Amino acid sequence: MLIKLPRSSECKASEITPEGIYLSRRTLLGGSLAGLALGALPSMAPGWFSEKLAATRWQAVTVKGEAITPFKDATHYNNFYEFGPDKGDPAANGDSLKTEPWSVVVDGEVGKPGRYALEDFVKPYQLEERIYRLRCVEAWSMVIPWLGFPLAQVLKQVEPTSKARYVRFETLKDPDHMPGQRSGFALIDWPYREGLRLDEAMHPLAILAVGMYGRELPSQNGAPLRLVVPWKYGFKSIKSIVRISLVAEQPGTTWEGLAPDEYGFYANVNPTVDHPRWSQARERRLPSGLFSPNVRETQMFNGYADEVASLYTGLDLRKNY
Repeated sequence: MLIKLPRSSECKASEITPEGIYLSRRTLLGGSLAGLALGALPSMAPGWFSEKLAATRWQAVTVKGEAITPFKDATHYNNFYEFGPDKGDPAANGDSLKTEPWSVVVDGEVGKPGRYALEDFVKPYQLEERIYRLRCVEAWSMVIPWLGFPLAQVLKQVEPTSKARYVRFETLKDPDHMPGQRSGFALIDWPYREGLRLDEAMHPLAILAVGMYGRELPSQNGAPLRLVVPWKYGFKSIKSIVRISLVAEQPGTTWEGLAPDEYGFYANVNPTVDHPRWSQARERRLPSGLFSPNVRETQMFNGYADEVASLYTGLDLRKNY
């Protein structure tokens, strides 16, 4: 069953301008659409994902004013430096990623640490569709329909101890299959690392995604498991996760370590706090071109302020950017 959590700021399906399979899905509301979604899957989709998708009931609710980013744009304009520094490199080089077998380590301040095969890690959870805005710190944005489950469900199941205050994430380090890790780009000390405060990680908007657009997550978008935190800049949503650690102290993160004056730990979307080299007040919504620019005002917390602003009561968001 697909569980929807309607909110005033959430992008939803039926009044969004659809793309690809969403055009077909709207004509079949009220019927079972698992077959349609499965028909869009790559033939090599793992069995556990196909089974999860087949058990999903697609629903549509309404909101105005947003358009789903075309699948090609969402999968061919990416930052995933493990595959190279250019926007097209992840799609060009992502086929080299080996996602089977895949395991996730959960450790640190938890009562139930362990290493889990991906299919066992995902098994307890129902897939949900979340259509979220994605805002890059580089001032471009998309709207993407993700398939995943709340991060809070995972954290509750592993039983955080009283010392747990933050969640640290780590991506795969595999230079044999991730050519960007061989390049020395930006002096990144691989693996890529990110983190959240525990209360942020427990927020119902934060999800772990295994799919998008009704199909398996492509390599260039973070296969087979990525974080999605829609009120933060995209670099917080770490891809190809292999380790989730609950820790007592604020963890070091990759971009904060490289350029702390440009990329803070919180990385909340904030149009009033500019990047040192460009304004954050406006964004370029893809697709967008020279003769048909699609530029709009950036919303505080990427439009999710009603849901998440209370997390930061009393916190100076200019200092804690």
